[in-house]
Amino acid sequence: MLRRFFPIFSRFCAIRSYGPALVAAVVLAAGMVAGTPEAWAAGDAQSDPYGLWAGRLVTDQGSCPDQQDSVLQIDPDRLAFTPGTGVLTLRGRPDKDHKRFHAQLMMTDMNHHPLPMVFEGHPDGQTITGEFGTPSCRAHVVLKRPEGHALDNFFGR
Repeated sequence: MLRRFFPIFSRFCAIRSYGPALVAAVVLAAGMVAGTPEAWAAGDAQSDPYGLWAGRLVTDQGSCPDQQDSVLQIDPDRLAFTPGTGVLTLRGRPDKDHKRFHAQLMMTDMNHHPLPMVFEGHPDGQTITGEFGTPSCRAHVVLKRPEGHALDNFFGR
């Protein structure tokens, strides 16, 4: 009966009579290996910071991009923080012991004055707590691993 619903499967089975049993064994093994998405989630932020982190900026002073989530992506040799607008990306390098995450972007405004943008974060249990600042904005943020990306976080993507 399974061959009727999965005709391509029977083409790959050497012995067709084992097809349904093989499908059941593969599905069972995949379920045992994969577990649940919670099992895929990585550890705490200091011991395993790699992957994506997201959270909404909370404005402390000025006008900040707090309408959408900000994203922090940490790789072994680089990190990138994108504030809520998603237009600009601050870049940096994680320190070796993962106690501090610093990213910055230096631009110039219309009057050719420096316009620094800085993100400074640190691990705080299962989250990364940070501050974002520009000359016209001061905000804090709590970044968590996105729930829909548990497998990406497991593989450090």
